[in-house]
Parts: sequence; C-alpha cells; structure tokens
Amino acid sequence: MSEIEQELRGWWAKLMAWLRGDQRADTTRKAKAAIADLRDSDTGRKAEAALRDLRQGEAGRKAEAAIRDLREGETGRKAREALRDLRDSDAGRKAREALRDLRDSDAGQKAKAAMRDLRDGTATRDKS
Repeated sequence: MSEIEQELRGWWAKLMAWLRGDQRADTTRKAKAAIADLRDSDTGRKAEAALRDLRQGEAGRKAEAAIRDLREGETGRKAREALRDLRDSDAGRKAREALRDLRDSDAGQKAKAAMRDLRDGTATRDKS
C-alpha cells in the first residue's frame, strides 16, 4: 500500500473515531439527522433514482464492462507495471521524501494545527 493510501486510511480512521466519540455525540447526531433529511427530501430521492438508473442502465453496464476490461486486460497490466516502476524508481522515492519533508516541516505542522483548530472550532460553534 502506498504511503498516500496509508495516510488517507489513517485520516479516515481518525475522522470516524472523532465522529463516534462521546464528546462529539451531539455533532454526530446532527450530522446523521442532516443526512437523513437529505435522503428523505425530494432532491435526495431524485438523486438516488438517477444513480440507480445509471447503475442498472445500459451506460452503467457498459462502464462496468470497460473498467473490467481495463483491469483484466493488457492495458491494466501495463499500467500496474508502470505504477510499480514509478513507485520503486528514484523519482518515486524522492516524491515520498518530499511529502515526508513537507509533512514534518514548519508549514506542515502549521497546516495540521490549523486543521485541528478548524475541526475543534466547528464543533464548539455547532453547539449554539
């Protein structure tokens, strides 16, 4: 698994833990209510119907077949090899080092702190 995938999975796990935490119970309840309201609305029902039609329709079947052909075909194999070569190359290593340096830099730390402040500030403002 690539470093970016690992970071995204870690971020997602933290987000889910934050949403499930006791201190965020009210925020979670409000978010779930908002999602339920959206799903129950006329616009939400129309969007779900459109997605269902897209999945079950001719266009959806053709798209699934095309994706399957890409994954299982020669093109997919070549793309996987190219990604593997890039990941293992000097350029791939340099890109990972640059991301790590950015994350560990002063700017990266400030960005993380800003995200934390934004997250924590949103939760406190929501209690009004």
